Amino acid sequence: MDTTADATAPVAPPRAGGTRAVLNGTTLTVDGLIALVDGEAVPEVAPEARERAVRSWHTGRRLAAAGRLYGRGTGVGAQRAVPVEEDDETAHGLRLLRSHAGGAGALLPARQVRAMLVVRANQLLAGGSGIQPALVDALVEALRLGVHPAVNEYGGVGTGDLTALAQTGLALIGERPWLASPPPPHANTPPPDAPPSPSPARPPDTVPGPASADPAPAATVAAVGAVGAGTGDGGVVVSVSGPAVVVMRVPGAAAGAPGPVEGAVRDAGALPGPARLPAPVVLTPGDALALLSSNALALGQAALAQRELDVLLRATHAVAALSLAAVSGSTEAYAAPVHALRPYPGPARAAGEVRRLLGLPDGPPHHRGGRIQDPFGFRAFPQAHGSALDACERLRDVVEVEINCPSENPLLDPDGTAAYHHGGFFAAPLGLALDAANLALLQTAQLSAARLTALGDPGLTGLPAFLGGGPASSSGTMILEYTANSALAELRSAAAPASAGHAVLSRGLEEAASFAGQAARQSLRAASAYAVVVACELVAAVRASRMRPDGAGPPPPAGVLALAAAVLPAGTEDRPLTGDVTAAVGLLPRLAAL
Repeated sequence: MDTTADATAPVAPPRAGGTRAVLNGTTLTVDGLIALVDGEAVPEVAPEARERAVRSWHTGRRLAAAGRLYGRGTGVGAQRAVPVEEDDETAHGLRLLRSHAGGAGALLPARQVRAMLVVRANQLLAGGSGIQPALVDALVEALRLGVHPAVNEYGGVGTGDLTALAQTGLALIGERPWLASPPPPHANTPPPDAPPSPSPARPPDTVPGPASADPAPAATVAAVGAVGAGTGDGGVVVSVSGPAVVVMRVPGAAAGAPGPVEGAVRDAGALPGPARLPAPVVLTPGDALALLSSNALALGQAALAQRELDVLLRATHAVAALSLAAVSGSTEAYAAPVHALRPYPGPARAAGEVRRLLGLPDGPPHHRGGRIQDPFGFRAFPQAHGSALDACERLRDVVEVEINCPSENPLLDPDGTAAYHHGGFFAAPLGLALDAANLALLQTAQLSAARLTALGDPGLTGLPAFLGGGPASSSGTMILEYTANSALAELRSAAAPASAGHAVLSRGLEEAASFAGQAARQSLRAASAYAVVVACELVAAVRASRMRPDGAGPPPPAGVLALAAAVLPAGTEDRPLTGDVTAAVGLLPRLAAL
């Protein structure tokens, strides 16, 4: 699971010959974003999207010349009424990046930061920011080269990921380090028809594109040992610490001088041999606020969480079906006519998936089991789990809207005639969708824990208490109830709505916050905890299925049991079950694919 605690988790190298993922500012999906994050696809900018960004940049310059624009000709936040002189606008942007790069806490895992880079590049290609296109090129180049900026966990409150994007901006201009993920196979060869890497000496009055002559190549440096060891060119500092590699360009640094690397910057993937970096971009007026004005980190984390939740919720169908058969449960609660009368998409889908896995028809006859009614863990599964399915789909919808539209303040009109000062960066839709998904996940997790308890009850299974295979005093799977409820407590904590938070900032000008970033981190924690809960149920369901006498009750879902039984140990003696649960967590993505 991708959590902030797992800051050293490496990003898998892109597969050789990976497909292209086109960034055009309008059609990026969660699936496409994940493919780019995990190196399964090579980023490519649509020419029409880059041209849109060029037009937006020219629009911003023209509108700024006609009158002050917030953040370019003024201060920001409570300093909004303080004018910035025209000849100070570039320096003002640099001060803005430096002053806002104040994040704290643990460094975020590479996958989360790469997700942020994908989101921000795509949003900027929507053409509402007025940023210079060279910065978009550099973001895409960082993705292609497998490097990412050092970004700290804390700093955003759901009104723009200001600290994370300021840290990113300083990396883009060469003032903060790039961290090296395992290099993708395509890192040393630009994709066909790709625009060249931006030149570090690019003057602000030109916009190089795919047809530019003599593009400056991405810088290449060699790892040389310890912090402060330079390459001799006075411009690059490289740090190697165990398997970690930090590559940093420091303009004007003397050879051998220590670089201003803040704290211990760590990453799992050593970069053997030369390390290629995006060439530094020269800031132009308006670039800084245009880059900062986005919830790209929260959106990237939300996309990763949505993918995790989708996989885990699909896997739960298989686990619940196995448990239902193991207790000879009634399938009447899953009958299609029941759900046709209350046509919620999620519950109907959950019931249908269990029927499919058990090989049941949509209508009667259905197996009633030995009881007229089952406990809620079985009987109310479609309703609780279906609500989680619906919430997960709603989260996907919100993420895919947000990653494909401009969010910048001020927002430049596509026709180039106006700039709008607005609150589109207030991420209430995202925060609420994440909170809803977390609460819905808690509901279905509680039923998973209830089914785990049922599997250890001889009155429901007809099997020994806690599925013990030794003397009557054996504990069997008893401890899994404790483990599952421990994870459930973590999930319950993560499900506390982040949207209920409140903050008054910047001398009272910003008197509310959505806390979408907190909700996204909570979703990642919730997904990790949920996987443990369902894995505990899976271990017990497989053991119960193995212990059932032949012909007792409905047959278990054959494909599910075969897959799980091939991985999970068969012994029923009292023994440590940590390995069983760990193996079961690893099985969940495979069960989701059934």
